Amino acid sequence: MRSATTDPDEPGSETALYAAMELLGQRWVLRVVWELEPGPLGFLELRRRMGNCSSSMLAERLATLTQVGILEKHPDKSYSLTPHRGATLGEALEPLWQWADKHSDTLTKATRTRPDAGQNARKRG
Repeated sequence: MRSATTDPDEPGSETALYAAMELLGQRWVLRVVWELEPGPLGFLELRRRMGNCSSSMLAERLATLTQVGILEKHPDKSYSLTPHRGATLGEALEPLWQWADKHSDTLTKATRTRPDAGQNARKRG
């Protein structure tokens, strides 16, 4: 199945995967990508959609994702996924959404104890 190497200079390096998991595992990162997948949003609209994510946390996540080339900030101050890294990450989330949709009953029960779980979730068509 996998043929990952631990040499960071080799293609298929586990180091790259671990770096990706560390970045994407930070709170709110995947939510930002998810919200921007349909198209650009300004900071205030994105903040509204993010529920209880603070403005400072959102600004920090936007800066990080812009720095690594997943997002771009436009002259009108809106943010969008970059055509390559960001768009492909957005596409990579689709199977996760399908998996979550398939197991929504169990996942919903498991997250009911968290007050922010499921807030402002987008419907996918």
